Amino acid sequence: MNARDVKTIDDAKKIITERKITHVKVGLFDNDGVMRGKYMSKSKFFSSLEHGFAFCDVVLGWDVKDQLYDNAKYTGWHTGYPDAPVRIIPESCRDVLDEDGMLLFIAEFTEDAEKVCPRATLRRVLQLADKMGFNVQAAFEYEFFLFNETPHSAREKGFSSLETITPDWFGYSMIRNSTYSGLYKSILAMGEKMDFPIESIHSETGPGVIEAAIAVDQAINAADKAALFKTYMKVLAQKNDLLATFMAKWSNDYPGQSGHIHISLQNKDGSSAFFEANNDLNMSDIQRHFLAGQQRLMPEILCMIAPTINSYSRMVPGFWAPTEATWGVENRTTALRLIKGSEKSQRVEYRIGAADANPYLALAAALASGLYGIAQQWEPFDQVVGNAYDQQHPQELQLPHTLWEAAQRFKASTAAREMFGNEFVDHFAASREWEDREFRKHVTDWELNRYFEII
Repeated sequence: MNARDVKTIDDAKKIITERKITHVKVGLFDNDGVMRGKYMSKSKFFSSLEHGFAFCDVVLGWDVKDQLYDNAKYTGWHTGYPDAPVRIIPESCRDVLDEDGMLLFIAEFTEDAEKVCPRATLRRVLQLADKMGFNVQAAFEYEFFLFNETPHSAREKGFSSLETITPDWFGYSMIRNSTYSGLYKSILAMGEKMDFPIESIHSETGPGVIEAAIAVDQAINAADKAALFKTYMKVLAQKNDLLATFMAKWSNDYPGQSGHIHISLQNKDGSSAFFEANNDLNMSDIQRHFLAGQQRLMPEILCMIAPTINSYSRMVPGFWAPTEATWGVENRTTALRLIKGSEKSQRVEYRIGAADANPYLALAAALASGLYGIAQQWEPFDQVVGNAYDQQHPQELQLPHTLWEAAQRFKASTAAREMFGNEFVDHFAASREWEDREFRKHVTDWELNRYFEII
């Protein structure tokens, strides 16, 4: 039985029995999109398929360094960090990179924890789309840098003077992907084995940077695939004595790293809800309202899309990242790129997305804001023609410049609370405030260089 043929609890039990494996891997994703998990015995897993299992809710109450939030209401020392119920998703079953016969299953929190669980948050938005009469297609594309480093060597160097796998700026280089064909083929093979197939992959502009576009799928599957790709690209790199980073911007000398999201809506009969051949730009009324919602709400929900301190270093003019909530037709200087195409290809590219975002939350934000625009029948601001960086844009389209500012806008957003619920908004805003406060405890290299001797 093929792992991706598993659809039910009985299927999951059958494949494990057929493979005669004693343990499986089970994982879920935290606030930051980090996969947390364990090996689980066959007997425990079979029981968990039927009844669920318990996972310490601390993974919803700590940061990427396992430091505990001191400002969260959902969980903390005040609750004692109890176990929270988790359900296993049988249809998420996959083979695992370099673990012959091993199977991986994704899980998500339920009951009260479901209100703040990233995957469950996206699932709620998709339930709304379904009620509105839409199916959602999505695809992620990621840029990431690769280094001739290990987790140990990078820390020994203080994350400075790191050696990229290739030198110089060389986007779309046939030389690079041919010289490193073994690496590229390993990435492609991993995508096929673990079912996040790579539609295209190439060197990007900058030393050691690669862009991979994951094939389109139903939205929840697309987010699963994106989250697994980020996780296992790091695993593949480290197994080959390399180090991958998905930071939004690791160096001031190079462009930031994107995590663009392509989205389209389909009607229940399978036709495109975005395509209207008789309209300007082939853009249906539905797509126009969807685009307007994405544009108008982007400043309020930015912390779901740009969730780290480093995210805001990427958004500078002239480095392929948007700086305001603008839109344009086939325009890569805007935050939203309308792709005029056929009924099959008409879509929106959400270019504000960065590689460091949690895929579930980034897609939830991009989708929910568009659905909100449809419900409100909003109209977008005028499209940008030409270089968006050189033009003045309405004040309403200005984006927050720091994570703290973004968290405050999110917390105060009525639309965000309607889309995601009070519990999620309060919890995620608190987690971003914590992240900002942790940053403020530290003195940066820039401060030392600027002030140490002179001031």
